[in-house]
Amino acid sequence: MPPHRRSRRSPGAQPLTSQRERYLALMREGLGNAAASRLVGVNRKTGHRWRYGRSVATRTGEIRTYPAIVTPADPMSARFLSEAERISIADGLIQGRSIRTIAGELGRAPSTISREIRRNQDTETGAYHPFRAQRRAGGRRVRRRPSKLVRDLELRAFVADHLERRWSPEQISRMLLMLFPGRPDMRASPETIYQALYTRGPDGLHRAGVRLLRSGRLQRKRRRRSGERFGRFIAPMVMIDQRPADVAERLVAGHWEGDLIMGSANRSAIGTLVERTTRYLLLLHLPDGHGSEPVRDALVDAMAVLPARLRRSLTWDQGVEMGRHDEFTLGSQVPVYFCERASPWQRGTNENTNGLLRQYFPKGTDLRVHTAAHLAGVAADLNARPRKILGWETPSQHLDRLLASGP
Repeated sequence: MPPHRRSRRSPGAQPLTSQRERYLALMREGLGNAAASRLVGVNRKTGHRWRYGRSVATRTGEIRTYPAIVTPADPMSARFLSEAERISIADGLIQGRSIRTIAGELGRAPSTISREIRRNQDTETGAYHPFRAQRRAGGRRVRRRPSKLVRDLELRAFVADHLERRWSPEQISRMLLMLFPGRPDMRASPETIYQALYTRGPDGLHRAGVRLLRSGRLQRKRRRRSGERFGRFIAPMVMIDQRPADVAERLVAGHWEGDLIMGSANRSAIGTLVERTTRYLLLLHLPDGHGSEPVRDALVDAMAVLPARLRRSLTWDQGVEMGRHDEFTLGSQVPVYFCERASPWQRGTNENTNGLLRQYFPKGTDLRVHTAAHLAGVAADLNARPRKILGWETPSQHLDRLLASGP
């Protein structure tokens, strides 16, 4: 092949550095792709390739990639408008398209596009500059800063100490208000504590091998309960709708809700009794199993130590462990009312307390290893824990006050 023919062969048109730099400068000034390409003297498609990059296949089959001249410095969530979308908005406005048309092309709400233009257009000329708008949006983003529980070591120590004592974030937040009334720096909302618990790294309150929350979860999740109960108890029963009205109104102490928390493979159990008005807890030690006879005997023994004014009624579900409920009533003079099948919310106080107890007795463990003394200690811990429903009194305090007030 002649030399002159060889010299005219070219691998293809290459973008000129000076033109690319001038194009980028014009874009940074707020011009759209069409206007910048026209001033630089290139086709709009060329400007589009310069902006977003391109890949070109050579004659040898090699793929050459030309990087974009505009790259986002900090990727933002898809919930927010991106730089590319802001450029499309500017191009659409230059081409005279309506806000609804632009919104439809971007898959955004028209109000989003309208608000974006209104917030970032030039106050004098009314022009919309996409790169300036992107910089403003970045400047409005919240900068990460150390959380309050990281900055204040005294507050962090208080929260961590009470979490180790199995207090809930809401209880801790409320106690901070009561113990430090004149110190606004000693404040932490429940959400602040939850965020610190779920944050991993130096900002978090995680402890290796310790599950600090009652749910035991290490990630936030909406709580769901199946509500499934396995009861086949039939008769004779007095149903919950026949309870006296003062039971539902929680005006008088002495009405109890009961249930069992089960161990691994349902081979062991602990009985739970919660007084409806005071939330006072009693735990039943069941070393001989959780059949109807051991449960009957444990219930009779638990009621025997209570004063008569605290032995008014017992509400239970239709579990087979209450098969001898008539014998329990005969031995304790405490009537038993039964919930409807698969209706745990009818014993809501007891269900909530059982959730608290799972901190001490995790699911899937053998509950036979716990002694009666240990169960009494756990009950004492919960009875000494302040409750929001009681005006931040403890169940023990509330029970003592009711007993002191008379019959």
